[in-house]
Amino acid sequence: MDKQLIRRCQAGDAGAQNALYAHFAARMYRLCYRYVKDELHAEDVLITGFTKVFSCLDGFEYRTEGSLEAWVKRIMVNESLMFLRRHYRFGLVSEHHADGLEGNLSAEAALSAEEIYALVLQLPTGYRTVFNLYVIEGYSHGEIAEQLGISENTSKSQLSKARAALRTLLNKHGITQYNG
Repeated sequence: MDKQLIRRCQAGDAGAQNALYAHFAARMYRLCYRYVKDELHAEDVLITGFTKVFSCLDGFEYRTEGSLEAWVKRIMVNESLMFLRRHYRFGLVSEHHADGLEGNLSAEAALSAEEIYALVLQLPTGYRTVFNLYVIEGYSHGEIAEQLGISENTSKSQLSKARAALRTLLNKHGITQYNG
């Protein structure tokens, strides 16, 4: 992202803000949807997140290429988690939720990114959220526990159950070499 565009956004230039939104909207929507799993709610989270981005942009300090994207991404993850905390109880995901998971994937040996994304979306909310935070975003179990208001052991348990559910889904599609 161009430093000049960021400065124009910080100055309140609506055209620059529109360009910033257009640059990140599709990726950030996908990130929100990965957590929220409902199109309308993901869109609400995205809008709330961008509202926060624009209201806090004065405090953003450009450091390196990619620092703005990392900052925007962190805001979107936090907004997604706030939405989930308001609507779900993370410590109470029972194992029977994973039993009914089904997939619409081909039984090829290698999965595309879209197929993996589809599998992750099938996970129950608690499993999916911890999996996303730990595996995709790189948070530690301590950080996840703090973000979700659960214990580290619950975070570890949810990750273990998410991996087991993914393993089951992969096995259903003829993929048996998953070590996740």
